[in-house]
Amino acid sequence: MAIETVAILSPGDMGHAVGQLLREHELRVVTCLAGRSQRTRDLSESAGISDVANLNDMVAQSQIILSISVSEMVPSICQEVAAAIKSTGANVLFGECNAIAPQVARRMEPIITEAGGRFIDASIVGSPPRNGSSPRFYASGDNTAEFERLADFGLDVRIAGTEVGQASGIKMCYAAMTKGSSALYSELLMAAEMMGLSDFVKAEFQSSQPAVLQRMERGLPGVPAKARRWVSEMEEIKDTFDHLGLTPHLFQGVADMYRMIGSTSMGDETPESRDTERSLEETIRLLAEWVQAHPQ
Repeated sequence: MAIETVAILSPGDMGHAVGQLLREHELRVVTCLAGRSQRTRDLSESAGISDVANLNDMVAQSQIILSISVSEMVPSICQEVAAAIKSTGANVLFGECNAIAPQVARRMEPIITEAGGRFIDASIVGSPPRNGSSPRFYASGDNTAEFERLADFGLDVRIAGTEVGQASGIKMCYAAMTKGSSALYSELLMAAEMMGLSDFVKAEFQSSQPAVLQRMERGLPGVPAKARRWVSEMEEIKDTFDHLGLTPHLFQGVADMYRMIGSTSMGDETPESRDTERSLEETIRLLAEWVQAHPQ
């Protein structure tokens, strides 16, 4: 079957940019914005993604659905899409692209396949598409050859294997490092600020680990705008490691950090609205002040 239309659920930070990249490669991209926020509507419009009336219409018109949302929404999204597949009899490939534990991906597969759809376990590693670039889309399961055809439309698709859960496992391990280290950096810098030791700690990083300091300066000011949606992702990593017999406590702590950061006033920001001039030092000062004003 030729790929003519791809659906995106939902066109947020990553989803709208992926949709725009596919449109630039001459695919029709649709979504269903019923119940979505004004921000999501604006992002979708800016990417040129077509809004259809309801989920049934979206499913019926698409050859591939890319589910790109937040981890906690995955079960409800799969149930809703499965119901639409049953209702319409659509011949569609459902790509579950969210940051979920491998065992969750395996639970989601029969929800889609028993409804008559085809399932692909996928995960996204990297930043949203910019200037024609693509993050890596890892894919695993029985339908990777079909999913891999999206490489013809600008996506960097990499096949991880034939088992559902393999692609999700890659995401869990990689995000454990990237987002886990950002939480660690945030907490240690906040502790230094609260003890009046920020200058000493920063000087030590500058002397002995300048690359780490550069990463802090480049990445941490943007964390509060993403912290709330990272909470459930960190809980998926916790569950992944727990399922393997490893300690879940490290990433319960990381989830707690992002929950706290997201509860500050900076957590109300979005990637589009955040103060891009705010420095690392100012970000950490504001976070430390919030903790001091809200003792546990």
